[in-house]
Amino acid sequence: MSGHSKWSTIKRKKGAEDAKRGKIFTKLARDITLAARQGGGDPGANPSLRLALDKARRANMPKDNIERAIKRGTGELEGGELEEVTYEAYAPHGVAMLIKCTTDNRNRALSEVRKVFNKQGGNMAEQGAVSWMFDLKGYLTVPADGVDPDDVFMAAVDAGADDVEVSDDIIEIYTAPDALHTVRDALETAGFSVEEAELSQIPKNEIELGVKETLAIMNIIDQLEESDDVDKVYSNLSISDEALAQLESA
Repeated sequence: MSGHSKWSTIKRKKGAEDAKRGKIFTKLARDITLAARQGGGDPGANPSLRLALDKARRANMPKDNIERAIKRGTGELEGGELEEVTYEAYAPHGVAMLIKCTTDNRNRALSEVRKVFNKQGGNMAEQGAVSWMFDLKGYLTVPADGVDPDDVFMAAVDAGADDVEVSDDIIEIYTAPDALHTVRDALETAGFSVEEAELSQIPKNEIELGVKETLAIMNIIDQLEESDDVDKVYSNLSISDEALAQLESA
C-alpha cells in the first residue's frame, strides 16, 4: 500500500466518525458555499463546485443542505462571507504541515491552529517555508476489486494522467490540477467507479518516524481537524504498516 493510500484509509475512517457526529456536513457546506461564491452556482461551469458537490453526495449530505449552501454562495441567502486560507507549520520531528481552512473569521482560525501547536509542540511557519515541499495535484482513486489494473492504467494515462499506483484494494491516479476532471470523466466513461476525485497537496518527500512518534503526529492532525474552520491537514509524514494497524484498531 502506497503512502498516500494509507492517508486515504485514515481519511475514510475519520470521515465515517465525523458523519456520525454530523460534523462533516458543516465542513462540506462551507466548501460548497465558497466554491459557489468564487465560480457561480452551476457545477457544469464551475469545476470547484462540482468537486465539492461530489464529496457532499458521497457523504450522503441531504439535498436541502446542498441547495442552501449553493444559495449562500451565490448570494440568494445570507451567510456566504467565507474565505479560504492555508497556514504552514512544523510539527515535532520536523514534520511539515499545510493546514487548509475555510472560515468567516481568519483570526479565530489562526488562533485555534496556533493553540494546537502551542499545546502539542511544533510551531507555525512563514508563508512559503513549507509549501515548497508539496505539489498540488489531482488525485483520484478507483477500487481495485473486480477491475483489471492495466485497463485502469491505460484509460487514465490516455486521458492525461501523470502517474498510476496500484495497491491491494485501491488504484491511485495522479494528474496535473487542470487534468483532474478530464481524467475522471474518462475513467467513468470507461465504466470504472471513481471513489475519490480531489485536488490534493502531495509531499515531494516523506518522513518516516517510529510508531509512537507517528501516532503523536496523527494526534496533532486529529486535534487540528477538530476545528470547524479546518478543512484538511496535509503533511509529509509517512505512515508505516505498524502505525496504520494501530490507527485502524483504535
